[in-house]
Amino acid sequence: MDETDKKDSFRMITTGGVAEIVEKKSRFIATLKPVKTEEEAVEFIESIKKQYWDARHNCSAFVIGSKGELSRCSDDGEPSGTAGKPMLEVLLGEGIKNVAVVVTRYFGGTLLGTGGLVRAYTEAVRAGLSKCETACCRYGVHLQIDTDYNGGGKIRYLLEQMGYRDIEAIYSDQVSFRLMIPVEEYDQIKKEIIEVTNGKALLKVHEKKYYIDKESL
Repeated sequence: MDETDKKDSFRMITTGGVAEIVEKKSRFIATLKPVKTEEEAVEFIESIKKQYWDARHNCSAFVIGSKGELSRCSDDGEPSGTAGKPMLEVLLGEGIKNVAVVVTRYFGGTLLGTGGLVRAYTEAVRAGLSKCETACCRYGVHLQIDTDYNGGGKIRYLLEQMGYRDIEAIYSDQVSFRLMIPVEEYDQIKKEIIEVTNGKALLKVHEKKYYIDKESL
């Protein structure tokens, strides 16, 4: 397969999470959600602001794209650089993409100072991430393999030995297997399937797309 088809994998959250920490009586509530577009991120942030309308601050950050091509953050009234940027740095440092986070602060009456705010917002996002489920999102191909019944057993054994478990099998006058594989593994899989079936298997690529690698869940 062409080298230009090879794209980076990235980590993402598959379920959102909520966590709360308390620092000198100030409450910091981190809410995270998986998002795919800037519009989804903005809509999520606005919904949290409405939910916690009585809070002093609703600071936010989001990262979108397989390489983090789009990222934004907001201090929402906190001193510049003490909330949104540290929150964003946690997401980037963890390599999490397609995610938005809002940290809601209810002021406890004691000033934390710039260093204290940075630590609190950083810890809140980390606590929120610990409540989320994550997985690896990979760029792959939806592969169909057609063969006769004799080759079917050999191919399934080969695929399972290579670590593939999520295999759809269709039995008719022949055997058809369908599965998602990382694009960079296509050439090797094709080579081994042709060898094990003496060239009697037919491989078809239906589409190329990002998909959640269930083996990483």
